[in-house]
Amino acid sequence: MYTPRSAGIGYLLWLGCFFGFCGLHRFYMGKWVSGLIWLFTFGLLGIGQFIDLFLIPSMTTNANRGVRFEQRRVVAMPA
Repeated sequence: MYTPRSAGIGYLLWLGCFFGFCGLHRFYMGKWVSGLIWLFTFGLLGIGQFIDLFLIPSMTTNANRGVRFEQRRVVAMPA
């Protein structure tokens, strides 16, 4: 079963950058490629990490919207 993404958890994972783990919030939101880029470049040298501070609410909305769309599409397919 799907658990909706939470902006609060996204912000907590964003704080992981202070411990050397940048991009955890992107993994949580389902953005694996950019999560790896953030992880290996320390959040695009901190600039991308700072910008994501303001983008987490929209990333949460998009992640939740995308999964709901996929669930609807799967349910609508005939057996």
